[in-house]
Amino acid sequence: MADIITAGEAEKIIQSQHRNFGVEEVYYATALGRVLAENLFADRDMPPFNRSTVDGIAISFNAYKSGLHSFTIKAIQAAGETPVAVSTENECIEIMTGAALDNSVDTVIRYEDIDIAHGIATVKNIEIRHGQNIHLKGKDKKQGDTVANADSIITPALLGLAASIGRVTLPVRKLPRIAVITTGDEMVSAEKTPTPYQLRRSNGIVIKSVLEKYKINVDLLHLNDDRELITNKLSRCLKEYDVLLMSGGVSMGKFDYVPQVLDELGVQKLFHKVQQRPGKPFWFGAYENQKLVFAFPGNPVSVFMCLHRYFIPWLEKSLGIKSQQQEYAVLQSDIYFPHPLQYFVQVKLSISNEGQLQAQSFDTNGSGDFSNLIYTDAFMELPSEKNEFKNGEVYKVWRYNFY
Repeated sequence: MADIITAGEAEKIIQSQHRNFGVEEVYYATALGRVLAENLFADRDMPPFNRSTVDGIAISFNAYKSGLHSFTIKAIQAAGETPVAVSTENECIEIMTGAALDNSVDTVIRYEDIDIAHGIATVKNIEIRHGQNIHLKGKDKKQGDTVANADSIITPALLGLAASIGRVTLPVRKLPRIAVITTGDEMVSAEKTPTPYQLRRSNGIVIKSVLEKYKINVDLLHLNDDRELITNKLSRCLKEYDVLLMSGGVSMGKFDYVPQVLDELGVQKLFHKVQQRPGKPFWFGAYENQKLVFAFPGNPVSVFMCLHRYFIPWLEKSLGIKSQQQEYAVLQSDIYFPHPLQYFVQVKLSISNEGQLQAQSFDTNGSGDFSNLIYTDAFMELPSEKNEFKNGEVYKVWRYNFY
């Protein structure tokens, strides 16, 4: 396999390794954000009866059409009560919003459009239409109709539908077991005070927080640059997890042990190095044709880019999430990049008055400078075939800030 591949080739290889982690049933109150694994069907008509959409009176339209404008109130009916029938055309039912209508009435008139005195409801001088203010039985869905499709993200609205059809457990796509492993002697926990030549770790919490959107709770692990330690820990993790997301230890340094250790442990390298900036040393491989290892470079921007450009699309495909249409934006400034690499530049997105998605680039100090990530929204992918990119040209963008 070639020593270095293009971003497009890396994408194809990763996507070819998508997985199906199976299906599980979860209690509906805990299912928000999960991926529905099967279609949901209406257990009865929706609505299950003709229901009033306003507070007022229910009458037979034929009576009104024949000239009757005053009706004797036979009963008052609340939502949830058994429908009350009228016995004669000059009767009406005082009815509340959501109450079921008997077949003897077919039109509802609002309180605002009637006068009530001494048990008589008189319709004001307004136009009345047959069937007005009634939500008809089965108008939304018939019994057995699909109310939600498999591979839908479970939203609050979908949970409401599930509750309405009595589905208190829902079949959802199982989530992969993921370990996030950071490496490097120079990295200390955020709680500690680093020496003048150390850095606080940030990659682990970044990856963890991104995956919380998918309801994945990852395990965090940090390994110092000790070959025996790395070997032992990775051997255990390959048995316990479906996916390892690693950062650091994949470049050309004397203490970058990760590629050699993975090879010794039997992980098949599918590629190492992508023709891109940031993230060129990206390593990807498979273990026993089941487990996957995404080993990103250690620089924070490299991790952030590789995570959103490669891992998230793989995850969404594996979970059955329907992929969103690729977004493109109009570049708002000239960029010169004199290297034969796919360049992922940080951009701030906006919408023009004409409705176009626009991208304003940010100057940074390389893949270790992640200070601008909080001010930007996406990476714009600039092709390696060019080194000059002009204001007004259109390129792909990969969003990352959704909050």
